[in-house]
Amino acid sequence: MTTPAVAEQAPRLPWHRQLAPRSAAGVARLLVRLPPARLQRVLRLVSKGTRPAAYTEVARARRSVVSVSTRCAGLGCLQRSVATVLLCRTRGRWADWCTGFRTEPFGAHAWVEVDGRPVDEPGELRVFRTVLAVRCPGGSRS
Repeated sequence: MTTPAVAEQAPRLPWHRQLAPRSAAGVARLLVRLPPARLQRVLRLVSKGTRPAAYTEVARARRSVVSVSTRCAGLGCLQRSVATVLLCRTRGRWADWCTGFRTEPFGAHAWVEVDGRPVDEPGELRVFRTVLAVRCPGGSRS
């Protein structure tokens, strides 16, 4: 996966709020080793029974993951996106998890979006063609 070249910055969380994001990042690190189709199936299973997450919830989850994991703050877009949706899942919510590629220049990326809007992603993602996605199972945003 590609983009960004520089590590993102996020305010450090107090120690008592680091457990859930660290756990999500750790589980995500294991899940991203799965073949893509299997990862998608696992995330579909995990997303069952959830409600749609609001943009602010997902942005907060993403910042939390970035603040506790160097890999998620840097070039680990796949781990960051998986950790973000897993952290949202701990609250019974789900955001759309997406992976895709662009051809000019070639690059692959993974991100999370709400209502078709990428959450706090640097750069232009409209040039990426979505290949795999796990959309929110249903319902309206709250």
